[in-house]
Amino acid sequence: MKSGKSICAALSPCAIIAALALVLAGCAETLTIHTPPPPIPYYEQPFCPGPGYLWIPGYWAYGSDDFYWVPGMWEMAPSAGLLWTPGYWGWTDGAYIWHSGYWGRHVGFYGGVNYGWGYSGVGYSGGYWREHDFYYNSEVTKVNVAVVSNTYQAPVEKRAAVSVVSYNGGNGGTASTPTNEELAAAREQHVGPTPVQRQHVRAAGMTPELRASANHGQPRTDLLAKKLVSAPAKAKVVKPKQKNKKKRPENKAEEKPHVVQEK
Repeated sequence: MKSGKSICAALSPCAIIAALALVLAGCAETLTIHTPPPPIPYYEQPFCPGPGYLWIPGYWAYGSDDFYWVPGMWEMAPSAGLLWTPGYWGWTDGAYIWHSGYWGRHVGFYGGVNYGWGYSGVGYSGGYWREHDFYYNSEVTKVNVAVVSNTYQAPVEKRAAVSVVSYNGGNGGTASTPTNEELAAAREQHVGPTPVQRQHVRAAGMTPELRASANHGQPRTDLLAKKLVSAPAKAKVVKPKQKNKKKRPENKAEEKPHVVQEK
């Protein structure tokens, strides 16, 4: 069962801290349901397709009457310097509310959910921006150095190959609350999901095998991978225009001889 309601109307004093990151970003329509989402399954991350792509972790979305898995994907940041804050489900006043993800200068609160691949529950350890270039931590991000040269190695605690809780608060959810840094990130200017990300979610919602009732919480994470993962743009090759050359007669015998007249 689901219902659409305003975040601001749904908050109670005991839930304000957990939802403050979204409240500071503004009051908006969101999705509320009364059953918890399945655990986040473990899956392999595909290789980064090229420089400037950031990892968007997979998560459980909700359709007309069921949860469905949205596979993780690589997407180009809308502009240099922006990082992705994943969305999360949070328990508030007897319902699970979806807090949408966003792009911003810093990673905000995402419920303490361990999405893996750099999103351990707080912040992001998969890489960082240096001016206009993104540097990838190869310890936690799958990169091919033949394709992406901006890499480094910084040891981080890696997620075990098991499913983990996918929501904050309530019975069995994570107990995380926003840090001061995450609260500050919530006050910054944000950019919503890109058109490719929105198309990604729509495609996942139309794939029956990704519905929780069909996969029982264990989706095939490779489904539609080629369609949903944003591919790097190919450089357009422009061939220089050739100058028109004067055509010479094919048969040299047809050429008019140069006659020198004797005086």
